[in-house]
Amino acid sequence: MSKAKFIPLEDYQEFPLEDMKQRAQDFYADVKLRRTVRDFSNRPVPKEIIDNCILTAGTAPNGANLQPWHFVVIGDPAIKQKIRLAAEKEESDFYNSRAPQPWLDALEHLGTDQHKPFLETAPYLIAIMAKSYDLNHLGEKVKNYYVKESVGIATGLLITAIHHAGLVSLTHTPSPMDFLNEILDRPVNEKPFLLLVVGYPAEDATVPHITKKSLDEIVTYK
Repeated sequence: MSKAKFIPLEDYQEFPLEDMKQRAQDFYADVKLRRTVRDFSNRPVPKEIIDNCILTAGTAPNGANLQPWHFVVIGDPAIKQKIRLAAEKEESDFYNSRAPQPWLDALEHLGTDQHKPFLETAPYLIAIMAKSYDLNHLGEKVKNYYVKESVGIATGLLITAIHHAGLVSLTHTPSPMDFLNEILDRPVNEKPFLLLVVGYPAEDATVPHITKKSLDEIVTYK
């Protein structure tokens, strides 16, 4: 592998200290309004918005710049229905037999169950796939590094970009999610990381009244 070419950091922009403080405060004020939503409208969303949110996700830092992710955007109603049926089967098994009682107890106050109508209602599902390896031009395997960490960071950026654009999302992780490879015809080097439901909230959407931990609870300065 040839050595990377390094170029000057010309795009970095430093702001006056007071502007930096205000920008950090303003960004937090915006992002803290983000909520996970389960009640979606079927109102269409322009593809251009989704494209730019995914481009944002693709800027994420990642191991060796191998970018071990692939995003499958699903808008076809027939495919969404297949995903819903497969996901609800796994969720039914989870809620009725596989989940330990403490886990069910932790979920109880949120009122979640095996029924996932949002998988068909929302205009888009985004299957986020983590790639353990890629193939080079000779068809040889090229191992990817820090795959979960890299894909996790990219997913966080995607969720934030979706919120910033004015849409809502839901992180959905039926377990196992191998059915996505079959339904979406994805190769064996891709493993489903997360299914993101994206769209506008329904007019009567509700969210649980919850709080986030305080700064003192989530940070330690040394």
